[in-house]
Amino acid sequence: MLKRFCMWGLAFWLSVPAFAQLKPEDVQSFTLKNGMKIFVLEDHSIPNANMYLFWNVGSRNEKQGITGLSHFFEHMMFNGAKKYGPKQFDQVMEFNGGQNNAYTSQDMTVYTDFFPATALESIFDLEADRIRDLALDPKMIESERGVVHSEYTTGLENSPEEELDQAMLSVAFSQHPYMWSVIGYESDILNWKREDLVNYFKTYYAPNNAITFIIGDVKLADVKRLAEQYFEPIPVLAPAPPVVHNKEPEQKGERRVMVNRDVPSPYVQIAYHTPEARHPDYYALDLLSAILSRGQSSRLYKALVDTQIASEAYTSFAPSIDPYLFSFTAQASDGKTADTLEAALLAEVDKVVKTGVTEAELEKVKNQKVMDFYRSIQTNNGKANTLGRYERYFGDYRKFFTASEDYRKVTVADIQRVAKTYFKKSNRTVGVLQKETE
Repeated sequence: MLKRFCMWGLAFWLSVPAFAQLKPEDVQSFTLKNGMKIFVLEDHSIPNANMYLFWNVGSRNEKQGITGLSHFFEHMMFNGAKKYGPKQFDQVMEFNGGQNNAYTSQDMTVYTDFFPATALESIFDLEADRIRDLALDPKMIESERGVVHSEYTTGLENSPEEELDQAMLSVAFSQHPYMWSVIGYESDILNWKREDLVNYFKTYYAPNNAITFIIGDVKLADVKRLAEQYFEPIPVLAPAPPVVHNKEPEQKGERRVMVNRDVPSPYVQIAYHTPEARHPDYYALDLLSAILSRGQSSRLYKALVDTQIASEAYTSFAPSIDPYLFSFTAQASDGKTADTLEAALLAEVDKVVKTGVTEAELEKVKNQKVMDFYRSIQTNNGKANTLGRYERYFGDYRKFFTASEDYRKVTVADIQRVAKTYFKKSNRTVGVLQKETE
């Protein structure tokens, strides 16, 4: 059975010629005079298109006192500008058959538009209006502040993991702005001044701090003409945004944090500092995360959930601009203590450090990763989001096309090496969330 699996896996790899339907040279690009770089991928298979604007600003670019502003602007960008007032962005978008969305992370803010290709000029007009002339009306600011504050409190009320995550970040990071969550501190949310918003918008939402991906039933010449008409006149309002120079110093000892909350059973999280996306160890760590927690045949599931030590157990590892965290999280089953849960998690950590993983485990997650790549580019939306994220996190969208080879090169020795390198007691933070015990 194992032999059949490995042979199938090898055949799968050999049958996947680096995303034959999509090639790096299919993506064309140009840069406007104001510094905005625009990538275009023509795909005429359906009469639709996607526009993704990736703003190089997230909670990583904030400072104490104005935490959460990146996420706040994710909301404010839908609240009206000079030409299209409140709610008109969505109305015009929907009138043209399109939809939109947005998301914010530690490292970027992303706005997405999905629309019939015939609406391309209307989308340029809508986006240009809010980039150039976003309205920061005091009444609208207060209204949206209430929405964000409600999101903050509701998130904590509904999610013990969210409360534990926030506590963990505040302890695992002592200097880097990754120490606060994307939504920011509650006291900051309640006290942003309009002046803070104006300064932040002028600094980070200028055209030279964004890249745009347009994918679908469009032609490069049309995109370039419309970009020059609508985006290029938008001035660069400030010098280049300040560089985030904070470097988290090496952790030199285990850190712990306790959170008391009325929960049915305890939660435990264990986090280790790990490198950024552009580090060569990223690929081995990403595969290790999948071996540990992807699906019911993963190590954590079999060791903690199948044995009824935990009701859930998973790892978290994602690309980041600066070094971030590889974390293990689990919720104890009824009757199990936090100490039991922590010991079980650490036993799995020790196991991978001391004995590594098997060839079969590694081959399985490599195949899953290739399938993930294919799924991610099945739609225009997926292509735009994936290529844009590679451009931001890895420095070049072309890294997407070599990523399968980068994953394929990872060996079982690499997996054990990165586990030994990063899963050290001195490099870890342990968080426990449970009912008050004393």
